[in-house]
Amino acid sequence: MDDRIGRWKGKLFQWFHKYKEPVWRLFQKYQDFVYLIPFVLLSLKVRLQYFYFLLSSEQGFPQSDDTRWYIHYAQSLIANHTIGQDMNDILYIGYNVLLALLLAICKDPVYVIFIQTVTAALCVVLVYKIAQMLFNRTTALIASYLYCYHTWPITLWSSYILSDSFFISFQLLCVYFLLKWTDTKKNSYKVCFIATALYLFVFRPAGIITVLFIAMYLLILVGKETWLAFLRKHKLAIGGILAAIAVASVVLLTSGKLDPLMASMQFNAKKVLYNIYAFGWIYDGPSPYDHYYKPDYRMNIMNSLIISFFVNNWDHIAVIYGKRALAFIGRWVWTLDLTSLKGIFKLSEQVFPTFLFFIGLIASLRNRLFRKSSILWLMVVNVFIFCIIFFIDGMYRYKAPAIPFIAIAIGYGGDRVLQTALLVMKYVWRRLGAKDPSPVIHNHSAELNKAQSG
Repeated sequence: MDDRIGRWKGKLFQWFHKYKEPVWRLFQKYQDFVYLIPFVLLSLKVRLQYFYFLLSSEQGFPQSDDTRWYIHYAQSLIANHTIGQDMNDILYIGYNVLLALLLAICKDPVYVIFIQTVTAALCVVLVYKIAQMLFNRTTALIASYLYCYHTWPITLWSSYILSDSFFISFQLLCVYFLLKWTDTKKNSYKVCFIATALYLFVFRPAGIITVLFIAMYLLILVGKETWLAFLRKHKLAIGGILAAIAVASVVLLTSGKLDPLMASMQFNAKKVLYNIYAFGWIYDGPSPYDHYYKPDYRMNIMNSLIISFFVNNWDHIAVIYGKRALAFIGRWVWTLDLTSLKGIFKLSEQVFPTFLFFIGLIASLRNRLFRKSSILWLMVVNVFIFCIIFFIDGMYRYKAPAIPFIAIAIGYGGDRVLQTALLVMKYVWRRLGAKDPSPVIHNHSAELNKAQSG
């Protein structure tokens, strides 16, 4: 019996040394796939669990006024094949057409919600890939975990028939194609990026601002000289396109084709002005934290009601913007309690993600990664500006597109904190006169430094 056990031990020892290197090389080759499998399953579990909870509940899936409008418009688009000239018809044409196609195929809106729920869950792959391309694998792992378990708005808005869920997915896809194109210089990624960016541009009004900020990132990444060389090389083509756009705009304006669009845009601008700015609202409805004042409605500048309102009430509008900037962090900023130990602990819990976000920002500047990773901060600033100028939805719906990028920034901040903790632990260990700590710490630090420098 002992001889048999000894022979088996010898064979196992031989197999271990024979297959150790091939198995390790195979793991190194597919380790991202190995890491992604559990995150994909976790993300699907979290999103689909909420989907089936709503499906089996008496209330069913939540609906808003916008939801009913989108469904009615999509059904009208399927029946009549005509697009209106109102602002919501034209500026949301990308989402309206997509929803109409999905309803034409699936018939039932529940299937559309299921598709966008699965799509939102699978976007954890894009979060992982973007974080890894910009920083390192540890950041990707932390960001993926946050996306799975700590991004409730992503789960919430995937249960509504609204433009938000698909917009977030397409935005992540656009950034992924952009980074792959800039890294590999392959034309296939370039074509995919341009196509996705153009679709984002017509998906909804926020997509226009998003694409402009993506263009700003390209300007930062490639430098002014490269852009000037590109403009000089293709000046005739660019001039022809701009001239064609100018002529088409003049023709449409003079012919009155754009009158319904301009009228609806002016109506919506006045509605925001009189219903939100004039009442000093921070959100899309009244709250105890609003800035109440008596607005000056005189129209005395450039014969424009909007410009006159902003100039005459600039001091009050500045206060509103300041409060919105504070509210963008979260509703918890209004309920701070520093008079009790429980309130201090709760504040620490709420502030910690913001602390990691700014740690990630500072670390990217210090480690000379800001230029490449500036797409993260631009996407967050893009959403921030949109919320400041218009309003922050009471349910923070308009902040949702920034959440995946905030998660990646927090992930990098967490990575830097972990790296610093490992270095401090190693220093303390040596100061105590002990031998070097476990090789795991050395290997982990070496891997992080290699990923950081590479």
